[in-house]
Amino acid sequence: MTTKITEKNISNLANAGVQWQSVITADGSTTTTAIAGQGYFIDTTSNTHTVTLPSSPSIGDTVAIKDYAGTFATNNLTIGRNGNNIQGDANDSIISTNRASIILVYIDATKGWLYTVESNVASLGNFTQATGGTVTTSGDYKIHTFTGDGCFVVSNVGFGNSVDYLVVAGGGGAGAGPGGNTSGGGGGGGFRESSGTSHGCYSASPLGSGVPALTITATTYPVTVGAGGSGSSCNTTKGSSGSNSVFSTITSAGGGGGGSNGSRPGVNGGSGGGGAGGALCQLGGSGNTPPVSPPQGSGGGQSSSSNPDISGGGGGGATEVGANGASPGTSGPGGRGGAGATTSISGSSLSYSGGGGAGGQPASGIGAASPCGTGGAGSNFYTPDKTHNDGTANRGGGGGGIGGCVCGGAGGEGGGDGGKGIVIIRYKYQ
Repeated sequence: MTTKITEKNISNLANAGVQWQSVITADGSTTTTAIAGQGYFIDTTSNTHTVTLPSSPSIGDTVAIKDYAGTFATNNLTIGRNGNNIQGDANDSIISTNRASIILVYIDATKGWLYTVESNVASLGNFTQATGGTVTTSGDYKIHTFTGDGCFVVSNVGFGNSVDYLVVAGGGGAGAGPGGNTSGGGGGGGFRESSGTSHGCYSASPLGSGVPALTITATTYPVTVGAGGSGSSCNTTKGSSGSNSVFSTITSAGGGGGGSNGSRPGVNGGSGGGGAGGALCQLGGSGNTPPVSPPQGSGGGQSSSSNPDISGGGGGGATEVGANGASPGTSGPGGRGGAGATTSISGSSLSYSGGGGAGGQPASGIGAASPCGTGGAGSNFYTPDKTHNDGTANRGGGGGGIGGCVCGGAGGEGGGDGGKGIVIIRYKYQ
């Protein structure tokens, strides 16, 4: 004989014959495997806890759970699905409301376990759980910030199976201009982010417009945070390019190094390094190299096109090409670094991936740091401002160039170093 399961019958099953067990105190290392027909008081005063549902349930099987100490908001309860759906989703449930009371009934393979009682439960949504980096919150969203290499470890996937991201590479190091020549600024590190429409509607940069959040699974994602490139040591070599930053399928390219006296063109990169002075029209490096859409950066500026005191080009920034070295002489400062990009994915509005300013001579002046970015300003050996200016750490700015240094002498400072990159991951957690 087949029993027809009706809404009324399910309601009766949910409230009939539950055998309540002794209080279970969460210790952070054990889980509770539920048995059909039993109820569980869970005390999460000191730790989170997981109640795992039966693996082979029958229709009408019932499990009840009650927040014993009113602490589920502080230390959440996870309901492990154990291979069956919960509310029709193939995800565990997170209960994060104090004094919650719930009863689950198994109905079929499609919906799996359904909540038939939801007392004092703010949300029965399935939320992502993960570890890694420095974790902060902004409203209902968790933010994982990686300032160095690490792992983003996802133990449960929820809310659209996705995360928003910001991936900034290391900025390029600047060149140096021995013997009275000027140098190119370092390019900003490649800048890539999603739009912020999936996880909190934060204010993303124009480069994130329309870019979807990244789909994730319950696995471990290695995170690489690119180092900034080294500035030229006041010799004939260019500044070093920054290193790539990587999260899952998203790779941002390191900023290109700035040109120097003996090797004047800027280097290609996330944003390109500026060309060095000392010879006319030395080109800046190309940005968005390798190419992605939307572009991760811009090209570096070129050196000025006339004598005297040929000025270097500024490093490219995330949203603007580095300025060319101006002409002529006394009114021709080194190129300003290209503008970076501003986003509030971290919970605060911050700028990233600005280009470094070019180095200058007394007659030509120095290149300013990028606006709305974090590149270093150019500097000048012959003035009190002769020390190089590095890009800001964990903001991916290009290093500032230096002009007219004396290699091996008391003022043998080199070009500024690029700033280290950063990776930020954001998702809904309650």
